[in-house]
Amino acid sequence: MNRLKDSTSPYLLQHANNPVDWYMWGEEAFAKARSENKPILLSVGYSACHWCHVMAHESFEDPATAAIMNRDFVCIKVDREERPDVDEIYMQATMMFNRSGGWPMTVFLTPDGRPFHAGTYYPKSDRYGMRSFTAIMAAVNDAYRNRHEQVEQIASEVTQGLQQTGFALNNGHADDALNVTLLEAAYQGMIRSFDEIYGGLTRGRPKFPSPMNLEFVLRTYAHTRLPSALEIITFSLRKMAHGGIYDQIGGGFHRYSVDEHWLVPHFEKMLYDNAQLSRLYLHAWQASGDAFFKQIAIEIYDYILREMTSPDGGFYSTTDADSEGEEGKFFVWDLDELDSLLTPDEAAAASAYWDITPNGNFEGRNILNVPIDEAVIAKKLSISLDVLHERLASARPKLYAAREKRIHPGRDEKILTAWNGLMLASLAEAARVLNRDDYRQAAIRNADFLLTAMKRDGRLLRSHKDGKSAINAYLEDYADLSEGLLELYQTTFDPRYFSEAVALTEVVLAHFVVPEGAGFFDTSDDHETLIARPRSLQDNATPSGNSMMAKVLVKLAAYTGEARYEDSARPLLRGLADAMREYPTAFGEALNAADLLIRGIKEIAIIGDPAQSATQALLAVTNSGFRPNAIVALSPQDVGGTATPMLLAYRMQMAGKPAAYVCEHFICQRPVTEPEALRTLLDDQ
Repeated sequence: MNRLKDSTSPYLLQHANNPVDWYMWGEEAFAKARSENKPILLSVGYSACHWCHVMAHESFEDPATAAIMNRDFVCIKVDREERPDVDEIYMQATMMFNRSGGWPMTVFLTPDGRPFHAGTYYPKSDRYGMRSFTAIMAAVNDAYRNRHEQVEQIASEVTQGLQQTGFALNNGHADDALNVTLLEAAYQGMIRSFDEIYGGLTRGRPKFPSPMNLEFVLRTYAHTRLPSALEIITFSLRKMAHGGIYDQIGGGFHRYSVDEHWLVPHFEKMLYDNAQLSRLYLHAWQASGDAFFKQIAIEIYDYILREMTSPDGGFYSTTDADSEGEEGKFFVWDLDELDSLLTPDEAAAASAYWDITPNGNFEGRNILNVPIDEAVIAKKLSISLDVLHERLASARPKLYAAREKRIHPGRDEKILTAWNGLMLASLAEAARVLNRDDYRQAAIRNADFLLTAMKRDGRLLRSHKDGKSAINAYLEDYADLSEGLLELYQTTFDPRYFSEAVALTEVVLAHFVVPEGAGFFDTSDDHETLIARPRSLQDNATPSGNSMMAKVLVKLAAYTGEARYEDSARPLLRGLADAMREYPTAFGEALNAADLLIRGIKEIAIIGDPAQSATQALLAVTNSGFRPNAIVALSPQDVGGTATPMLLAYRMQMAGKPAAYVCEHFICQRPVTEPEALRTLLDDQ
């Protein structure tokens, strides 16, 4: 086995038996490259990446190819999920060379880490209009040996570009750049490419769910009551949940769809997708009242707790797309298989509902999806909707049990702080909205695990596997976990979780701030020195750490009354105003943060014992409907001048009754004790 055998990353461990003399990212590899004057071959991927597996099987497991790699290069393998800083820097370089990026990412570096050539997947032999991996390596090695001055020039120019602070903020804007007109323009831009046929905010293929952008559309509906905004959300989410991108048997979403109608996914399942989408479906149910969206959210939560939760309460990262060497094999079905597992009535209902045919819809087999309205299916089968639902409810667990006997895809069991923070936020909110104590307990266990195993000397760590936590945490780790802790506080009203969120935010303000600028770096000021210090402002599959941090800061300002939190968020959002207006689909989470700042936050303080029915009735109002710009604090007894959070200071019950105070910027309406009076205050736009 090579050096990767000592890694905590399941992705790196997948390559531990390669004949390649892999190094992990670190000084040992760079020292060897310097001493032997060899270029570095950097390969970046992740465990659920299909084409990463293809390149591994074709090239990294091939002794002849490995011999060339070992002879001519010092080879470094990086898990992009553990090292988003390395991934971000060299993905930017890859895009400079190719105008596009992706994984696996293959970058050739000078011994001091500067990139001079880059690409993504390279085939073993010439095909797809691409040169072979061996031909690329030969050309790169020849350039390094025989045209070294040219290589040095390229490396220097690319590195200078990387050392720019990324996306340029327009810091010349005045505060009035953040206004409702900006949100309205961004909304129009967001829905410009809405797919009226298949749903989603883009037409064509591939199709990504884009939960942050859909969340912004839903927020727009919450504030404006535009019927078209809600229709875009409900139509898109229904199409997605009926597609093959959704696991119709086990719950949870796959990564994305390769076609325009959500049928054929890349079959990996990512924690971060399901964290964001479960919360979006929960919000869609709150906004629309349609129980379908509630059911999808519940199915996602149950999948996460059943299949993606560690014994310690952390959430695993991914499940693979491949099993037995085939993409999607675990998830697809044959008609004969259904007939053998189900009663004739169940099989007829299942095959009609999930579009299961003898010829299949994916390489001769069937990806389960729901292309026809269930009322049409019931009529076709000459049964009622209730009977159809009964037969599907009977068939689904039988199919799940049979599928469990198959060889499972690999599961990446590393626990990442940022992704766990996203899941914590969703699960904690669901616990109170759905009144599910099992979700509440799971959220508490997750938070307590993260605050114990992933925190050392007041600072967070990024990754945990097999009892070991490692790697300095990144901005997104602090931001996402802080958001999750604020949601858990609103579910438990345990002030410890609020205080922990504040403490993590203070670390960000001390160690991540851009000096004399706006926003934050992705890495702390005491992080490993790389060729550039990344600062990501645009969303990718997960929210930008800057945008999520801005959202947390605006909420903390509302909870505490401390203007310095808002003062840290405002310049960042103001600097992004032009980008949010012109490219809204790249800044969904920034728009969600700007929405809080521009439209304001309803600050709700409730004083009353949560065990009393009168207090519960007030809390039920705060948990009903979709109110994205509301925060809640609670104290079981009257409060004096000191409180955690300060929103509770000087609040008390009214004539012995639990009372609710609704404020904006700490300017409060008269307290109310009746649920309907509270509802009126909250519904006042």
